[in-house]
This record gives sequence, structure tokens and C-alpha cells, in this order.
Amino acid sequence: MRRVLVTGADGFVGRALNRRLCAAAHTVRAATWEPADFTSCFDCPPASAPGGWENVVTGDIGPDTDWSAALDGVDAVVHLAARVHIMRDDSPDPLSEYRRVNTHATEGLARAAAMAGVKRIVYVSTIKVNGETTQGRGPFTPNDPPAPADPYGISKWQAEQALARIAAETGLEVVVVRPALVYGPGVRGNLEALLKLAAGGLPLPLGGITNARSLIGLDNLCDLLIRCVEHPAAAGRTFLVSDGEDLSTTELVRRLARHMGRRQILLSVPEGLVRAFAGLVKKRDVASRLFDSLIVDSSEVRRALDWSPPVTVDNGLARTCQWFLRSRSNGGGAA
Repeated sequence: MRRVLVTGADGFVGRALNRRLCAAAHTVRAATWEPADFTSCFDCPPASAPGGWENVVTGDIGPDTDWSAALDGVDAVVHLAARVHIMRDDSPDPLSEYRRVNTHATEGLARAAAMAGVKRIVYVSTIKVNGETTQGRGPFTPNDPPAPADPYGISKWQAEQALARIAAETGLEVVVVRPALVYGPGVRGNLEALLKLAAGGLPLPLGGITNARSLIGLDNLCDLLIRCVEHPAAAGRTFLVSDGEDLSTTELVRRLARHMGRRQILLSVPEGLVRAFAGLVKKRDVASRLFDSLIVDSSEVRRALDWSPPVTVDNGLARTCQWFLRSRSNGGGAA
């Protein structure tokens, strides 16, 4: 039983992780940039004993964030807070903005944690550290040379490097987790866009895509993060994580439609034609995500931590679709 600080505790992964940590009899210190209402998040009451939770406000995180109150009495940290990937970034210097939060704030948190006597930090990075695609090659592994291609991935890789230096200097145990695409209730971004397409019932030109994409369900990721907090063998390791069943974009859309009770018509349009059209409307990155493969080899984390995903892909997608449909019926959309 540990007191675990969760940064980004009011986010997509954070809220689910809070519940799971609490259920595992850990005390959760939920760090947020402003006071948060966790009434619907936790199944357990506020408490200082194991199995309870508390909220601590850190403000907007950056290199100069004061983490002292958040880290007081903490045994482990799960660091989720980040400047996430932004599709249309209007910042004049996007890399500097990503570094401020994802690199420098992470480094400040880790140094403060080491000084406070925290034993371990679990850092949720991104598969973008490995690269954007596995098209024409085998799956990504933890031993591959990093090849981040955008400011978000670069800032996350630089944070990993900073954590490695701090671990060597202070003895702080660092665990790095690079998840595949995360899906589950509350998901946003690319997966939410596919949910909307699958729910719409219109014919889609996605019927002949033969790629393969790794995914990880929210329940499975939270289960793995708790294992990384608890397991002695996790210290000093970098893990790539997925559900273990890779799907083509075509198969993913079919399953989403089926779980929502929709009849989906998928047209086999030549890939080159779709890519050409995407280029004309300045959506080449969207076409790449639809057609390119991105597969991760998660065998190392399974061996090292004796871990296997507790929820199947189909069950995880079904839960995601149920949430999406409820959200639409309650508020006119999954907002």
C-alpha cells in the first residue's frame, strides 16, 4: 500500500487510473492545475489512509512548478500531465512550448521527487519516441534507436533522457511506458473521429486497407501502470505496451460499427487515390494514420512484469462504443 501522486489526474487516463489505484488500496494524491471535482471519479471516499484520495493543486506546470506539497509523504509518482499532440498548433515555436511542459517540467518534478525521498516515478511517454510508422519494417521494440519526428515526440524523448540522468545521479527509480494508441470511455482525437464516422452510417472509402495498428485499452493501460508502480523488476526499464491484437483500419471501423449496432458500408477505393485527395486538401497526415502500419512488440513488458492485458480488444471497444452512444444521447455528442 503506497501513497501515489498522479499528475494530470483529471485527464482521460488519469481519472481511470485514480479509481484503479484506489481499488488496489493505494492512497491517491490527485494533482491538477486547478481544484477538481472527483465525486464521480472515485468509488472510495476522501481519506488519508490507504484506499482513499486527496486533491492537490499545482497550477499550470512548467520548469518552476513548486512540487513540494504534492510530493510530501509520497512513495511513487505516475506522471501523466503533458502538453499533448496538437493537430493545428498556432504557437510561433511549438518545440519550445512542448519542451517547457513535457521536458523541463518533467525534469523539475523528478528532481523534486528525488529530494523528497520518493522511490519511483512512472513516466507515461509516447510511442512517437520510436517513430511515426512501422511501414516496411518489423514492430517497434524498446531497443530500437529513438526516431521522434514531431515536436511532441521530441519533447517526450528529451524528457526520457533527462529522467535517465536523474536516475543515475540520485538513485530515483524510473519506469518509462510508451503506449500504443489508447482507446476507452472518454477517448478523444483520432479514435473519437473514427467513432463518429462509424456511427454516421455513411459509406466510407476504407474497405481495402491492409495495414496493422497496435492499440491499448484504457483498462489495460491502467492495469499495467499499477504493475509498474508495484513490481520491483520495473525499475530502470522502458516498456512498449499494447493489447497484443493488431487491427487494420478497415477491421477497426467494422468492429466499432458492429458494437454500435450500425450497418457499415466500406468501399474499396485505391489507396493512392485517397492519399492523392488527402494531399489536395492538406490532410496527408490523416491519410498516413489511416493507411500506414504502427505495430509495437510488447513481449518484454509481459515477460519482465508477468503481465497480460486483462481486457480483450473486443470488450474494450464495446465499452468505448457504449460510452460514445451514451454521450451522444445525453448531450448531443461525445463532449
